[in-house]
Amino acid sequence: MESVFTQKEPNTIQRLFARIAHRYDLANSILSLGCDSLWRANVGARVKNWAPAAILDLATGSGVLAHELKRQMPAARVVGADFCAPMLTFARRRGITELVVADGLALPFQDGRFDVVTIAFGLRNMVSYDAALNEARRVLRTGGHLAILDFSLPNPPLRTLYRIYLHHVLPVLAGWVTGEPDAYHYFAGTIEDFPKGELMLELLRRCGFSKCDARPLTAGIVTVYTGQKE
Repeated sequence: MESVFTQKEPNTIQRLFARIAHRYDLANSILSLGCDSLWRANVGARVKNWAPAAILDLATGSGVLAHELKRQMPAARVVGADFCAPMLTFARRRGITELVVADGLALPFQDGRFDVVTIAFGLRNMVSYDAALNEARRVLRTGGHLAILDFSLPNPPLRTLYRIYLHHVLPVLAGWVTGEPDAYHYFAGTIEDFPKGELMLELLRRCGFSKCDARPLTAGIVTVYTGQKE
């Protein structure tokens, strides 16, 4: 049966995240075998090297990355933004005090407001990658940095095994944890469709970022992409 989430209709995706918000973090931890915390720690370490004073964590969801950024950089101002208000309830419980319900394609922030914008596992759920990246660039100061953490595909022969897990095992496990197996069929599709490697770097350059870089983690299951606004 075709998933009801095959199209990235914003209201549909918003309702999806609202339904799985209470089990979202548990599902991520189980399905990644605990690697998700290591991935976010890696992003935090990269961001820390840029010594930012103000960070926007876009598509912050339950605030896991925002919390990690605050842990590594307690003096930095960390603002979390997400278009799903129920997810932000869990971010607030993590102690993230500056939270904004906002669409990543039309951010309610002034130009050049932040030193760093981070996006973890959120860009691929947005209707337009270009529009989201252009908004991220707009709210960055000149010289500011962008960091994107998202799923990619490992190289063969692991890729074949990973795809079996992604499309057949993960939805079953996630359905058991969250009660929404169809949602994770949708997530698997977005992982397949999301630009990876050089394609993502080309997208970042097209949206005006320079010094773009891609660093695969855990055999390429996820990749950290970075760029700078000049």
